Amino acid sequence: MPSKSKPNILLLFPDQHRHDWLPHNEELPLRMPNLAALMARGTRFTNAVTPSPICAPARACLASGRDYEACGVPGNHVDYPLDRPTVYQRLRDAGYQVAGVGKFDLHKPTQDWGLDGSRLLPEWGFTGGIDNEGKLDAIASGSEDPKGPYMAYLHREGLAQIHVDDFAKRKGPVRTYTETHATPLPDAAYCDNWLSDNAIRLLSEFDADRPWYLAVNFTGPHNPVDVTSPMRAAWEGVKFPGPVDHDAVDAETNQQIRRNYAAMLENIDRQIGRMVEMIEARGELDDTLIVYSSDHGEMLGDHNRWAKGVFYQPAIGIPMVVAGPGVAPGVTTGALVALQDLTATFLELAGAPELPEMDGRSLSPLLAGQVREHRPHVRSGLKDWRAVYDGQFKLVRDPDGARLFDRETDPHELADIAAELPQELERLLGLLSTPSWKGQV
Repeated sequence: MPSKSKPNILLLFPDQHRHDWLPHNEELPLRMPNLAALMARGTRFTNAVTPSPICAPARACLASGRDYEACGVPGNHVDYPLDRPTVYQRLRDAGYQVAGVGKFDLHKPTQDWGLDGSRLLPEWGFTGGIDNEGKLDAIASGSEDPKGPYMAYLHREGLAQIHVDDFAKRKGPVRTYTETHATPLPDAAYCDNWLSDNAIRLLSEFDADRPWYLAVNFTGPHNPVDVTSPMRAAWEGVKFPGPVDHDAVDAETNQQIRRNYAAMLENIDRQIGRMVEMIEARGELDDTLIVYSSDHGEMLGDHNRWAKGVFYQPAIGIPMVVAGPGVAPGVTTGALVALQDLTATFLELAGAPELPEMDGRSLSPLLAGQVREHRPHVRSGLKDWRAVYDGQFKLVRDPDGARLFDRETDPHELADIAAELPQELERLLGLLSTPSWKGQV
C-alpha cells in the first residue's frame, strides 16, 4: 500500500510572474498576504531561474527534469514527446494521486484539450484533472467551436462572444498590455477563478489515505492584462515605479498596466488562500509541501520589451517559495536554483526513481538548512541565444557575439563589460559549453 507518510505536494504555478514582484519588495505596493504567509512559513529563493523563458519549453523542463537543450520542446511550436518520461508518471507509480488544473501547455501547438480537459492526462501520468486553454489560445481555438473546457464553459453560459469581442480589442503584442479596460466577464467566469474552483473540487475529492500531488496552473498574470471591474477598481490611483530604460509607452498607461498586473497577482493570492484553507480543513496542512513558482517572468516594459523570451533577468528570473514539512521557516536565500530542481525535489520526497539523465537537483538539503549553496551557476536559453549566471556575472551568447553583465553593480543589465573583463568572459563561455550542470558543486 502507498505510504501516507509521503508528503502531499501542492504546486502553485502562475504564468508569467516576474521574480521581483513579490510581497517582500517594499518598492511595490503589492497585496499578496497568503503568499507572504507562505514565505514566513518557508524558504524564498531570490536567484531562481527558468531554463527557458517561454511557456512550453519551461514546462517541458519541469515535466522531464531536463535542461532546455534536452527537454524535447525547443519552442511553443512543439508538443511534449509522449515517449518521454515525466515526473507525473513517476509520482503516480509511487502511489500518488496526481492531478492538475489550468494551463498545462504540454501540447502547445495542438489546440485540442478535450471539452472536459482530460485529453492526454493519463499519457502524461495524471490520474485526474482539467487541462484548459491559456488566455490567447482560448480565443484562437474556441471562438466559434470550443476545443477546451474553459471556452466550452463560456459557450454554455452565454459568455463566449463577449469574451471574444473583448479580446479583439486587445489584439496585437503591445495592445495586449496597453488596452487596460476591465473585462465584461463576471468574476465567477474569470479564468483564474473558474480554474481555482476546479482545484478546490479536486482537493475535496482526494482520498485521505493516499498522498496527492496537485498542480494549479493559473493563466495570469500573463498578458492580456484583462481584469474584472472589481479587480481593476481596487487598484485605482495606486502608484508603481515605472519601467527601466523605457520610452515606448506613456507614463500613465504604464501605471495602469502595472496596476492590472498587480490586480492579477492579488487575485491569484486570493485563490491560494482558498486552497490553503481547504488543505487545513482536511487536516493536511502540516503534511503538505506547498510550492509557489512560475514558468518564466515578464519584462513589463523594461528595455522597451514586453512578455518574455529574452535573456534579461525580468524574463528568466522566477519566483520560488517553498513551505511545509522539512523546510526551514522564514529563510531567504540567494542560492542559485533552477525550475527543474523542483522536479528532482518532488521525486526525492515521493521516494520515486529519478528520471533518465535528469539535470534537476533536489532542493531538500537546502530547504532543511543543511547546506547554503546549491549550484555554481544556472543557465537559460531559447532558440539561438544562451545565458549563464553565477550569482554576480551573467554572460549572454547569441549570433551577434557575447555580452557580459555584472548584476551586483548593474542589476538592470544596462552596460556590457565583456571588453573590460576578458577572463570572466572566457570562464563563463566555458560554463555554457558544459553538457550538463548536474553534479557540479
